[in-house]
Amino acid sequence: MRLSRLASLLTGCAALALSAPAFAQDAPVILDPPLNAPERQPSGPVLIPGVDAVPPEELHPPMVVPAEEPPVEPAEPAAPPIPAIWAPVPVDASGQSAYGLYLAGRLASIRGDRAAGSELLGDAHALAPEQPALGEEAFRSGLFSGDIGEVARLTPTVAATPDLAEAGRLIELIQALRSGEPRQSLALLTLRPFAEPFRAAARYLTPVVAGAAGDWDTALKAVETPSTDPAGLILHQQRAGLLESRRRFAEADAEYRILMAAPGGALLFALDYAEFLERQGRRDEALAIYDAAMTGGNPNSQALLARARVLARGRAPAEPTTLERAADALEFAALQTSLNEAWELSAIYLRMADSLHPADRISLQLGQALASGRQPQSSLAREAFLRVGQADPITYARAQFGLAGTLDSQGDPEGALEALRRADAAAADQPAFAYALAVHLQGMGRNEDALAVLNRPTINVATQASEFRFLRGAVLENLNRIDEAEAELWAALQAKPNDPAILNYLGYMWVDSGRRVAEGAEMLARAHAADPQNGNIQDSLGWAQFRQGQYDIAVQTLEEAVGKEPGNAEIVDHLGDAYWQVGRRREAEWQWNRVLTLEPDAPRRAEVEQKLVRGLAEPAPLPGGGQP
Repeated sequence: MRLSRLASLLTGCAALALSAPAFAQDAPVILDPPLNAPERQPSGPVLIPGVDAVPPEELHPPMVVPAEEPPVEPAEPAAPPIPAIWAPVPVDASGQSAYGLYLAGRLASIRGDRAAGSELLGDAHALAPEQPALGEEAFRSGLFSGDIGEVARLTPTVAATPDLAEAGRLIELIQALRSGEPRQSLALLTLRPFAEPFRAAARYLTPVVAGAAGDWDTALKAVETPSTDPAGLILHQQRAGLLESRRRFAEADAEYRILMAAPGGALLFALDYAEFLERQGRRDEALAIYDAAMTGGNPNSQALLARARVLARGRAPAEPTTLERAADALEFAALQTSLNEAWELSAIYLRMADSLHPADRISLQLGQALASGRQPQSSLAREAFLRVGQADPITYARAQFGLAGTLDSQGDPEGALEALRRADAAAADQPAFAYALAVHLQGMGRNEDALAVLNRPTINVATQASEFRFLRGAVLENLNRIDEAEAELWAALQAKPNDPAILNYLGYMWVDSGRRVAEGAEMLARAHAADPQNGNIQDSLGWAQFRQGQYDIAVQTLEEAVGKEPGNAEIVDHLGDAYWQVGRRREAEWQWNRVLTLEPDAPRRAEVEQKLVRGLAEPAPLPGGGQP
């Protein structure tokens, strides 16, 4: 991860088993209460399992008194350790113990329910506030799950941990801004420079916080960044908005023009400029920007709604508030961190943005960030996606698409299917959602339903993308409508003649069916040359060699394919067949036995079991009497 210090900040967010430094690190589930780790602990037996005993000489190092120096006072422990036996046991009003709440919080977090885990850990810490390690764990969990109020409450408990303290200061800054205390926010911002990974976010927040606090010299400071620095985008946008709030409209317009000319500026902030133009009564110029934003393969749904507003001569949108501008700054910080795949930090920024100005687009981005980390937080991602309303149909459809991916990853294909149907219905004029629906139906084996989607009059047109023809060809082959499948795949290949996926699919179909073995083999060689690291394509090439009777070279090709895809039952099965044909019968049987451990489908399992009993039958002759 590019931000090297992010790991220490999010230790507990990404992997709870590593959340408290004092715990044994090799245990998959920690069953002991949180233990503070002072530099020195009292002597005597260590009663907490999982923590190595500390040698006596480290517990009480000898007092060294220099000849001319005063005695060195021994350091006091940072906090008392949790006792082996709690007497009395701290319990809440309902009788729940601190230990029980802690374990329940850990278990909920490990199972993916970070919201419940954060609440339970916070409750545990409230019963045992003298334990910094427990406070740190509750802080981390709350930071990631979005309990901003709880994180603010716990901030004093993490003052001794620099990264967590910086996160806490940023949270306090956001909370003060929410509470209408911008001067306090500015004081926290200028207390000292923020360290990484929060430095960029603090930089983006500075203009709006300073403006809200009345420090207009800082707020309207000229933007001086090189054109290659993406920070210039958000800083120009912030300055333009603040100039508008000061009624310095010409200067604001000049800032927007700089922004629109910068690489990426129009893509991110064109709609902000168009809304400014609407407020200035320059509707035609705004309409031109909205029209431009609706062209291309990824039209902006907000531009569609704004265009309708302008044409209806509706009221221009209000000038953004301080909280909206601050949320924009945090969204931009989240965008930058997501480009670096720092998904956990991106989610934290989006949580902060959401606390300032809840919006569907923020919930969508939050769901995407939570679903994309090294350890996807499926329950939190699902919660974020479900918060997206239907006011903007395309944003809603994207959220349903993200929800479908989350549900599918959790083993709920039917739930995913319903989400994809909602996405398709909400954005019926967007073929991408119909395509996703058809892919999912095909993956569920519902090929007739998938074909019905792909054959819609709005989809099955002359100008359709090659991906639709490719998918339709695969669905038709599954339905054993081979001639139609061949026609669709051939049409897809004409649109993308060098696409390795299409070459592989059509080439393998020709080879495996015996329809055009030589042409199929040539296509598979081209596919392998285009994507040499793809084990599935290499398997297709090896199978073509096998079908042409080139058994020795097929063995070599298929061995390499298995090395790339060792868990693929079909590839392992093909290698077993090749071994059999070159007389390596024991190795063939070993590979076939491996197939049975790889969860093959029922037809392949039955075929392999027959081969283990009777051996491999002679390959059928190719059409036209050629050599197999």
